[in-house]
Amino acid sequence: MPGRILVTGVSGFVGGALGVHLRQLGHHVIGVSRTDPREGAIDEHVRCDLREPIGTLPAADAVVHCAALASPWAAPRDYQASNVDATAHMLDWAARNGVERYVFISSSSVHYIAGADQEGIREDSPLPARAINEYAATKRAAEQLVRQSKLNWVILRPRAVFGPGDTVLFPRILRAAELGKLPRIVRADGVSPRADLIYIDNLSHYIERALASDVGGEFNLTNNEPVELYPFLDAMLDKLGLPRPRKNVGVATAMLFARGAELVSEYLLGFREPPVTRFGVEVMAYSKTFDVSRMLAALGPPPVSLAEGVEQFIAWQQRQS
Repeated sequence: MPGRILVTGVSGFVGGALGVHLRQLGHHVIGVSRTDPREGAIDEHVRCDLREPIGTLPAADAVVHCAALASPWAAPRDYQASNVDATAHMLDWAARNGVERYVFISSSSVHYIAGADQEGIREDSPLPARAINEYAATKRAAEQLVRQSKLNWVILRPRAVFGPGDTVLFPRILRAAELGKLPRIVRADGVSPRADLIYIDNLSHYIERALASDVGGEFNLTNNEPVELYPFLDAMLDKLGLPRPRKNVGVATAMLFARGAELVSEYLLGFREPPVTRFGVEVMAYSKTFDVSRMLAALGPPPVSLAEGVEQFIAWQQRQS
């Protein structure tokens, strides 16, 4: 039954797309963000900085907390404020205002182990002793806050969200390819990494399904169609008329360069995002695929295939140029 859904981060990729999707299904979407919402994403909007304690917001039946600092590189204090403090403030508001359902959008990166292929990661797979980066560390901390709450909650962990409106994943890759600066990271063992992704419409669908059901706990979310990473990227670049990576760079060399770029950013540039990060090298060098049995059993199959999602993304990307 349609209800009043408060969605945080409606100025962003995931929150904006979710707002549009929920409104199409007849829900009343209350959007919360620091900047203007995405077009068509809200019925009413509240400009609010969730990094600060929350005062008054419109009443809602459910909350979907999408807002986060999702950049691969930023100051640790900014990750803490945007990902942990903001979650704590949103949980506090929801508990004080009788919210019936709380959906937290986390990240698959909470599972990542540095320098390792990981295939078939399950929701209950042991987390590494140390998170792979500050973003993953703060998402793990935020998840723990959600688990400790007395709300009716569910945690969703999407992997590599892409589609029209993407501001995080493929724009960085395509920009580097356009400039001829996208290398092919090669491993000494010759293994070609595999990756899972999820199309944005599928993510919006699964969030709505989680809102409408009584499922609880954590869920990995993917398109359930792992790909070999570089052939997948090559095919996308070909369709967009962009050059494939021409230069092969070893993992060790790439990591050394990335660490140097991070140090320059941290100590000289005020944490301005460097051209490459160690996390970015990890993503391009090592397999990360997920077991989505829980997703399929509780929420059903993804409605949009990976091939369909790629075609829709490419059509959108071509319209931007």
